[in-house]
Amino acid sequence: MQTEAADEDTDADLVLMAQSGDMRAFDALIHRHGRKLYAMVYNMTSHHEDTKDLLQDIFAKAFQSLGKFHGKSTFYTWLCTIGMNMTLNFVKKRSRRSGLSLNELDQMASADPALTDSSAEANPVDLLEWKNWQKRLNEAMKELSHEHRAVVTMFDILGIPHSDICQILKVSAGTVRSRLHYAHQYLEGRLQELVQKNFENTCSLGDDIHGSRRSL
Repeated sequence: MQTEAADEDTDADLVLMAQSGDMRAFDALIHRHGRKLYAMVYNMTSHHEDTKDLLQDIFAKAFQSLGKFHGKSTFYTWLCTIGMNMTLNFVKKRSRRSGLSLNELDQMASADPALTDSSAEANPVDLLEWKNWQKRLNEAMKELSHEHRAVVTMFDILGIPHSDICQILKVSAGTVRSRLHYAHQYLEGRLQELVQKNFENTCSLGDDIHGSRRSL
């Protein structure tokens, strides 16, 4: 019942209650926006445990700073600003990881309805191809600078508009557009390389099969 009541309150209402010391109101805000914030942090770190640890620090920082929120932006934009700044500081200090582990890919695959229906289970080639694409996309994302990866995460994955990204990163609209343009070009190029490589491998396999048939 408390959750249903909180769902009827606006962010502004909940912020006012939280600023007055209502912890349930702050919990309701975190419950409302926590999933998207998790997605933002995870797409920057590519690591579940790091993401969980960072989220705890981000929520603590947000609570400590709540008195400084004056409504000049939405609460979600303000929360994302805290989250992205802390995440950028973290990934800049941390050594780069090689990519998603196979266990994490398996977990992601098992949670994807497109890969858990009967047709996908009956076709392991589809699952292998999906894992390959996920791995390559993750690798390509990690090749971007932290700043370029941040705008892709916020715009393409979370759907945050340009104007809010400008506030979060404290950069101009032109800078956001420029970073997105470069990042999109780079990612498209890297994925196109994968398509070409897969095509060449398929052709090579076909040649081997034909050669084997002729030798019989």
